[in-house]
Amino acid sequence: MTTDPAISLLIVDDHPVVRDGLRGMFASAPGFTVLGEAANGVEAVARTMALDPDVILMDLRMPGGSGVEAIRELTRRGTRAKVLVLTTYDTDSDTLPAIEAGATGYLLKDAPRDELFTAVRAAAEGRTVLSPAVASRLVHAVRTPRRPGAEPLSAREREVLVLVAKGTSNREIARELFISEATVKTHLTHLYAKLGVNDRAAAVATGYDRGILG
Repeated sequence: MTTDPAISLLIVDDHPVVRDGLRGMFASAPGFTVLGEAANGVEAVARTMALDPDVILMDLRMPGGSGVEAIRELTRRGTRAKVLVLTTYDTDSDTLPAIEAGATGYLLKDAPRDELFTAVRAAAEGRTVLSPAVASRLVHAVRTPRRPGAEPLSAREREVLVLVAKGTSNREIARELFISEATVKTHLTHLYAKLGVNDRAAAVATGYDRGILG
């Protein structure tokens, strides 16, 4: 009889008490192993490259390197580790950038123990995990009507739109920009909303019409 290998973890938080608590929690549960810890985003990247964990539990607001910066860098490097954000913040300014950067999931620190375990297992399998509060915010952000053209495209969104105009698939865009396909889809969702369109063809047409594309 074979058993599944334990899910390896890296815990990233600037508070030692939080790291100790999480380490103890996972050490006492079957199916998990904690490879190491980091106190900021810069350390998180270095430790991830050295330890190659399955899942990273990532805080966001940390002195010496934020979680979003670390997620963005790990995505750029193409690391296999899945990032599960675990933080006390659920504002749009925290959730959207983290998910755009490549986070697989987003939970709040008041999540019950069993919910956290379930989320880590799901993240290890590549499934998206969002706390109810965060999921509601994301749905609201996507569904809230915006005046087309009121918000300019970001540099990354323009890059994605240029590649879309060339007929590049999401997978090819992800490879070209060193980001995940999920992040490509997030960028597309945002640029569609900003342009007031619903599909790739309309986005390209509107991009040319507004002078965004050459």
